[in-house]
Amino acid sequence: MQTVKIPVSIDPLRAATSRLTYQGTVPGNTLKRLADLCAGDCTDVAVSLECGVDLQGIVYLKGKAVTELTLLCQRCMTLFASEAAVEFCFSPCRTQAEIDELPDAYDPIECDEIGEIRLHRMIEDELMLAVPLVPTHDVAECHFGSKDMAVGEIEEAQQERPNPFAVLEKLKSK
Repeated sequence: MQTVKIPVSIDPLRAATSRLTYQGTVPGNTLKRLADLCAGDCTDVAVSLECGVDLQGIVYLKGKAVTELTLLCQRCMTLFASEAAVEFCFSPCRTQAEIDELPDAYDPIECDEIGEIRLHRMIEDELMLAVPLVPTHDVAECHFGSKDMAVGEIEEAQQERPNPFAVLEKLKSK
């Protein structure tokens, strides 16, 4: 395998028949949507990608992407670094019938109007799915740790109101 910058887009059929493999990086500053989810820019993404055709004749793109993201801890509101690693296995599909027939081992991916797949967008989408909904430190590393926090003031409990069915209780005992 050669170490290269990952191309922005590839023709999956041509890459699969040539059994191309890529090992390289995607610049972190080009992943704007991922940066919007994070508290800062992400580092360059290390990507390994293998293109091929399986025994059933299905074209696939299989790979792994790893980067480091700067997230905001929702417990203590400080920045922390978190590693995001994803593995993926896609197969290009053009019709709904192809998607329905695709084995569970593959995720469908659509080609653009000229039959190419935008690799940077695909990798960015997978990394966006790896970002936690509520990012937090490990409890041992967090400034607040496991301390309970309350937002706002807790009101005192209301005085007990008389039971409206107490009258029925008296009738029942008669």
